Amino acid sequence: MIGTLINVITVVAGSAIGLALNKKLPERFIRIFFQVIGLFTLFLGFSMAIKTSHVLHLVMALILGAVIGELLQLEKAMEHFGKAMKGRLKIGHEKFTEGLLTAFLLYCMGSLTILGAIEEGMGGSPELLLIKSLMDGVSSIALASGLGIGVLFSAVPLLIYQGGITLLAAGFGEFFPQVMVIELSAVGGVLLIGLGINILEIKKINVMNMLPALVMIAVLLWLVPDFGI
Repeated sequence: MIGTLINVITVVAGSAIGLALNKKLPERFIRIFFQVIGLFTLFLGFSMAIKTSHVLHLVMALILGAVIGELLQLEKAMEHFGKAMKGRLKIGHEKFTEGLLTAFLLYCMGSLTILGAIEEGMGGSPELLLIKSLMDGVSSIALASGLGIGVLFSAVPLLIYQGGITLLAAGFGEFFPQVMVIELSAVGGVLLIGLGINILEIKKINVMNMLPALVMIAVLLWLVPDFGI
């Protein structure tokens, strides 16, 4: 898990730099950072989502995932977790939860995350994750300067998610077909579009409640692999 560990370190380091800059930047710079992050998130989301070749799987996964997320009330659970963390650690930043979720989705929803983790887990080079580490480290500077300390804490779910894929690939790597990687990335892209809309304050979308779609797309591809357009 060398690639993932380095990735976590770069996110923590970049976030620390961003937090230091946050205290020195005027409000107008913070505002423009938000706008840039929101636009980039939309761009990244669209570029990932259009790569799908299984549109019906994608739509069904999002619908089923959103229903499951609503039933489990994941958004509220995340808010309670954020408040608990803020209280325990005496963090006063109002955007803690938003920063944590935004950074986690940006760092973990791309195909580079899945491909890099699988490649390293199957005994390959961590090169893809090292490239991703550099990208995440730089982006975490901008994210933390705008969204606060929640970005730094996103290193924890990043370690669990990306490291978990690496460990799974070490034991079951041959069961990860290319199509599943692409479609997981496409679902992640749609979630990022929703996240970008939230960041730009166009409309509030409960992206957290749609996260089960990442599990549902894998289930649907396994159950009905040829049902795609």
